[in-house]
Amino acid sequence: MSVRKIAMTTFRVLQLAFLALVAADVLIGLGHPFWLNCLPLVLAYVLITVVNRWGGGAPDAPGVAREPVETGPPVTGRWSALNSPADRTPSHGVHAYGQTFAIDLVAEPEPGARPGFRVLWPIARRNQYFPAFGAPLLAVADGTVVRTHGTQRDHLSRNSLPALLYLMLVEGSVRELGGVRRIVGNHLVLDLGGGTYAMYAHVRRGSFAVREGDRVRAGQMLARCGNSGNSTEPHVHFQLMDGPDPDTARGVPFTWHGIGVPRNGEIFDAPSPTTAPA
Repeated sequence: MSVRKIAMTTFRVLQLAFLALVAADVLIGLGHPFWLNCLPLVLAYVLITVVNRWGGGAPDAPGVAREPVETGPPVTGRWSALNSPADRTPSHGVHAYGQTFAIDLVAEPEPGARPGFRVLWPIARRNQYFPAFGAPLLAVADGTVVRTHGTQRDHLSRNSLPALLYLMLVEGSVRELGGVRRIVGNHLVLDLGGGTYAMYAHVRRGSFAVREGDRVRAGQMLARCGNSGNSTEPHVHFQLMDGPDPDTARGVPFTWHGIGVPRNGEIFDAPSPTTAPA
């Protein structure tokens, strides 16, 4: 087991210890100041801060980034980028789960097609209102499917202020306790060879067109975009990693043929694949 895996497991154990101490103190009284119950939680977040900020280089050379790997885009059509590594790294604020160079994509087939953020109402929307929901996810290169997980439900959007606060203060913490699968939701990992793995997160439940062990061709449909895991709305979360397990992998930079790395808010058109969908 790697140091990173041990650290993430310890983080979750400390969180559970905090909850157990609080419950025991309330139910039977432990006879010590209440703030002492918070020590495991403080240690947990000190630990996760160190792990999350740990450099994103190769395992044998921490902090030394690899050259970008050129692949095709994971989608086709008109999309917009969010949380792009072209604007900052780590793109999602942390190195954890191999996210150093991750990118989020939302479908923008035409202006106004995607519902915007609302302060109060509607609190949540059904996924069908978002054009990204159900969009095909494509193999960015020839590879082998090495990991799939597709049992989690696609929840409602979290793109109002009350729903976003709920996600940040309650749901996100619960998902963190549940481990990487509860964070990235339904997901698929491709082995592209050369120590590079592509991960597609927040996949739609029941949409997988491939299984572990399948060989796929560039442009082949793998699954469909969903809204599972720690997600505010249906979108594509894509990243390259140096291993198949997001809990232990480090991020690898990417660039897409003919597109590069779109910046935050940049709208781009991804061409149709040359390989017919499965």
